[in-house]
Amino acid sequence: MARRRREPETARINAVTHDGRGIAAVSGKKVFVSGALEGEEVRFLRRKSRRNFDEAELLEVLERSSDRIEARCEAFGRCGGCVLQHVSEEQQRYIKGQTLRDNLERIGKVTTDAWLEPVTGPGWNYRRRARLAVKDVPGKGRVLVGFRERHAPYITDMHRCEVLARPIDGMIDALSALIGSLSIRARLPQIEVAVAENGVALVFRVLETPTAEDVELLKIFGDENNVRMYMQPDGLDSVALLYPDEPVNALYYTLPEFDIRIEFNPVGFVQVNSDINEKMVRLAIELLAPEPDDRVLDLFCGIGNFSLPLARRCREILGVEGDKMLVAAATDNAALNGLENATFRMADLSKIDGSEAWLSSGWDKLLLDPARNGAAEVMRLIPVIGAGRIVYVSCHPGTLARDAGTLVNEHGYRLEATGIIDMFPHTAHAESIAVFSKP
Repeated sequence: MARRRREPETARINAVTHDGRGIAAVSGKKVFVSGALEGEEVRFLRRKSRRNFDEAELLEVLERSSDRIEARCEAFGRCGGCVLQHVSEEQQRYIKGQTLRDNLERIGKVTTDAWLEPVTGPGWNYRRRARLAVKDVPGKGRVLVGFRERHAPYITDMHRCEVLARPIDGMIDALSALIGSLSIRARLPQIEVAVAENGVALVFRVLETPTAEDVELLKIFGDENNVRMYMQPDGLDSVALLYPDEPVNALYYTLPEFDIRIEFNPVGFVQVNSDINEKMVRLAIELLAPEPDDRVLDLFCGIGNFSLPLARRCREILGVEGDKMLVAAATDNAALNGLENATFRMADLSKIDGSEAWLSSGWDKLLLDPARNGAAEVMRLIPVIGAGRIVYVSCHPGTLARDAGTLVNEHGYRLEATGIIDMFPHTAHAESIAVFSKP
């Protein structure tokens, strides 16, 4: 039997997801319409059928929401980096806040005593760390440099990026031309970008050794654009400075309120939004409320983003992280800042069992900043840690909600306050923070 051809349909959107898909109920089935906003009447075409819902393409907005705006980026809709540029920033934060609220209630079965004001900052040119994909596409006559497409595994054909920090935002075409001039243009799959307070670094991942002519072209580009150029032929430990020829000072960012300078390597993890990071650190420490005689435990500490400023406010802090390179960087940063009360150790926090001596050595306060999968393994050991106050910084509302449920419903903590941190404007990414106390 011939498959019935799908025809355009019309519906009213009654809700919206965190990633910018409108939800309509059509003939008793949910339809997710990419790019549609709550309250809008739209024409759409179903593209994928699932058991409990369908996915659809937006064809036309018949009745427009007052929250809809014109996207700033020419590649919006094709590029997978941003999904909310068509929504006002205020409404973006509302959507993310509602997502957090829904997750807490539905997954964690918890409610908060208070909602914090969203932590906000610049909406454009904020992204200081990024990984740009690279692909030589003979059919287009150029090397594509940018983010992956939203609905396909291809690289977006783009010429600039409005969320990348300056000067990288306007360097896409120049990078395309540079790589297109190399003999290894088809053997260079990605560029790591790092923008620090004291310089800009580009790390070129190469699958083939560049020729002497290639190296010279890369050096010329670095000189003309005042950019540090690195080569990465293998793993992270293979990253080597290509330009300038002489050694350079480590990349760094500062937290002026705490008189802290944090050095990092060009492929190391740092929070992508410098303005928001400063505000987030300030808020986390304010909520944790360390006393001068407190002993504080910082789990998933990274290179010391929270640990080092906390050390200015407490008697002792221990940062724990599973990556030895990050632990080494945190230790070096403590010495750089003259902090003898901050120490760091390596431990796989997904495998701790409660027998670790450092875990049960009497902590007054606890800070958590886990990856997207959350801190489920730590949650079962909360009674061993014994902290009376916990601040949890999260990059995934679902895992925060799950872990909040454990803290409140199993360990007797109270969720005092929570709120969103708008670390990634125009994207579906929702950062959040929560503070728990033991009654």
